[in-house]
Amino acid sequence: MNANNWINNEAVEPKSGAWIDVTCPPTGEAIGKCAVSNAADVEAAVAGASKAFPAWSGLTMKARAGIMLKFYSLVKAQSQALAEVIVKENGKNITEALADVAKGLETVEYAISLPQVAQGKSLTVSRGINCTDTRRPLGVVAAIVPFNFPFMVPMWTVPISLVLGNTVVLKPSEKCPMTLNLVRDLIVEAGFPAGVWQMVNGTRECCEALIDSPLVKAVSFVGSSPIAKLVSVRCNSLNKRVIALGGAKNHLVALKDADLEGTTRDVVASFAGASGQRCMAASVLLVVGENDDLINNVVQRARELKLGTDKGEMGPVIDGHSLKKINSYLEASEASGAKLLLDGRSMEVPKNGGNWIGPSVILHEKGSDKALHDEIFGPVLSILKVKTWQDAIAIENANPFGNAACIYTSKGGSADWFTQRFNAGMLGVNIGIPVPREPFAFGGLYGTLSKYGDGDITGEGAIEFFSARIKITTRWPVPVEEEFEPEAALSDVVTDHANFNGRM
Repeated sequence: MNANNWINNEAVEPKSGAWIDVTCPPTGEAIGKCAVSNAADVEAAVAGASKAFPAWSGLTMKARAGIMLKFYSLVKAQSQALAEVIVKENGKNITEALADVAKGLETVEYAISLPQVAQGKSLTVSRGINCTDTRRPLGVVAAIVPFNFPFMVPMWTVPISLVLGNTVVLKPSEKCPMTLNLVRDLIVEAGFPAGVWQMVNGTRECCEALIDSPLVKAVSFVGSSPIAKLVSVRCNSLNKRVIALGGAKNHLVALKDADLEGTTRDVVASFAGASGQRCMAASVLLVVGENDDLINNVVQRARELKLGTDKGEMGPVIDGHSLKKINSYLEASEASGAKLLLDGRSMEVPKNGGNWIGPSVILHEKGSDKALHDEIFGPVLSILKVKTWQDAIAIENANPFGNAACIYTSKGGSADWFTQRFNAGMLGVNIGIPVPREPFAFGGLYGTLSKYGDGDITGEGAIEFFSARIKITTRWPVPVEEEFEPEAALSDVVTDHANFNGRM
């Protein structure tokens, strides 16, 4: 199977003639090829989207939502097939892959509801003066997405963009393009006109051409922090709207009164689920005071995980580069004197190749260890014991990322103390993966390595990002007196000194 470009509702081979292999993480085998688009490919996709924009934006929002509703029903019917492709090209277990599709469909549901939630406002602000605001689509928008959620992350932005009246050029991850390759047939069946939803595959040149195109009015990006910063800077230099979400180093804090069983289960799911390859995964567990029972339980539960892609198993990481990076942090931790309570390198792996490594738990003695500070993006949990709440907050606040943080406790007052002091955009109380669900928006904290650009990327934040608010102030001439019997008005008694009507 080859992942061609999708331009004007047709599969199109890249003008560059270049392709790269798409490999299966569980086996390491090539399962297809991905087009490597050049600037000419991008130009064709953007031009088609620009041509489609007037007619698409000219439809009512309800009409566009109706097409999205058909798309929703088609995807739901194909959930199993999509999940199986995700397992093959990404390595998630089947339950996680089905959840990838289900969570993506949740954002599609929200997009379908936009006619009910994205209306403008109207208010009489002064005598004879009315102000309204309305949402106007931006035009062609670009979405550049990562490998770790092949369906969900594209659905963060594309459905809302489309229902608001934009046309979209989507750039899938070159590591996992096959899922969206399957989606493209559903685009036509749902009734999206040619050019409304384009896809171009590729790497750096493709992304840069999308950003630089004068016809592209906004760019959304999800990926690593260094690339998010580059995307943001490049867009800002062009005065182009951008939201670029980067990486994370999420801290969990466990107090002595935390529920032992619930905390254990949640911590392991947070750091080992999806093989740790998500920006909301737990990276560091700060244990306040002596709580060896929690540490031992976390290690034992993680040790019981099996490697594989069936329900409840932990899949491989995406590629050999990722595997090598994880191994390097485990080696560096050992060299610094940290204790590997669980070493994922020693777990029995499936005997069919692939990028397999088990979950690892590191107990650190020194706060300076690199594994405590760098984003590893794998199934690795660093544990550090601290004496006080203040010690825990100081460590979390010093973290340059700002995506998520969580407090485990059975006391509301303790939870409030931490949530008021964490330096992250998405906080959990006894929830180690505190992903906001619609209508709440997903996004880290400004001023950190987790977020660059404007607003948030889902929910209400996406409505703001993918539309322009147009404000209209109106005055109509007052009818002549013989046409009506004038009524006493409050304005005859109270003077509106802020009324700018006809004044100098």
